[in-house]
Amino acid sequence: MIFDKEGTTTIVFQEKTSLKTFLDNLRKGYPKIKHDNIIVNLFSFSKLSAGDVLEFLDISTTHRSTNKSFILVTNKVSYDEIPDEINVVPTIQEAKDLIEMEEIERDLGI
Repeated sequence: MIFDKEGTTTIVFQEKTSLKTFLDNLRKGYPKIKHDNIIVNLFSFSKLSAGDVLEFLDISTTHRSTNKSFILVTNKVSYDEIPDEINVVPTIQEAKDLIEMEEIERDLGI
């Protein structure tokens, strides 16, 4: 698992692994990054379903309850299939933009 820290944001990715292994590694590494905004790059997975994305819901809910952003990046899943409780965007840049907007909202108390 690779953690690429940029300021208060950490981008997480891992190549050549199964989704289950990726999730296990993310849970193990989570204490190291729990104080950062987290972008999970899922581009290494050639096939993803809405069900696969929902596997991240627990960790996303936990992380977002601490007033930090948790965003998945993939273009393999239709956004209509994903509940509003989990953030999914198609590019890393959009994830960074979303974090910036969420931080402004938190600063304003929205």
